[in-house]
Amino acid sequence: MPQSRWDRCSRSWYVENSHPAIICPEEWDRVQNEMLRRKATGRHQNSLSPFSAKLICGDYGGYYGSKVWHSNSKYRRTIWQCNGKFKGVEKCRTPHLYEDDIKAMFLKAVSELMIDREALIDDGRVLHTAFTDFNAIDKEVAEITSEIDVLSGLVQKLVDENASTTLDQTEYRSRYDGYIDRYDKAKKRLAALQEQRQLQELKGDILSGFLFELGELYDLPMVFKDETWNALVDHVTVHKGGRVVFTFKNGTEVTEML
Repeated sequence: MPQSRWDRCSRSWYVENSHPAIICPEEWDRVQNEMLRRKATGRHQNSLSPFSAKLICGDYGGYYGSKVWHSNSKYRRTIWQCNGKFKGVEKCRTPHLYEDDIKAMFLKAVSELMIDREALIDDGRVLHTAFTDFNAIDKEVAEITSEIDVLSGLVQKLVDENASTTLDQTEYRSRYDGYIDRYDKAKKRLAALQEQRQLQELKGDILSGFLFELGELYDLPMVFKDETWNALVDHVTVHKGGRVVFTFKNGTEVTEML
């Protein structure tokens, strides 16, 4: 039977056994903080609108930007259109979008997504586990770090030996260049592994946010909320003819018509 209790992780009362927890709200806070950081530092993510850097032109691949129509009248409306609509030789054929239409299509797309919600959550958990499994990477990082330390020691020993004794300089240069080449390759591989780990961790965080938000959606029809949009939508591609494709953060695509 469901029971209510105080949870220190979420700092609130919640109902036990109502539905399985996906991630701890503390982890969700970390995801939200990362999203805010990227929004503050990203070149395209400096707008207060949730639609910035989310709407992509299917003709040219560039972003949509906002425009205000009838700014000084009662008919004032904000529309979104391709930033390159009038820049090319041929006019962009993708339509402009009213914000209310974007919201309505998003809610419809999420309603369709909700049909397979439990399966999406289960698959998402498996994918999240894969993203956050760093065992192989950490093992290789440890091995390469050890190799770098050994090579540093060999280079220093060779330099000291050359300074204290008379070595054949051709042989010395050959050995020195060999150590340095191995050292540089190891450093590059280490940097690549560290970048790969950070990318996997970020993907895991983003997926956690998606799963958390999807797990909290129960009431239909929904009301548009910025936080729901930000957590679920990776990007939206607008095509000519009014075909609008929502790509969610788990890779699922849902097509709506304008």
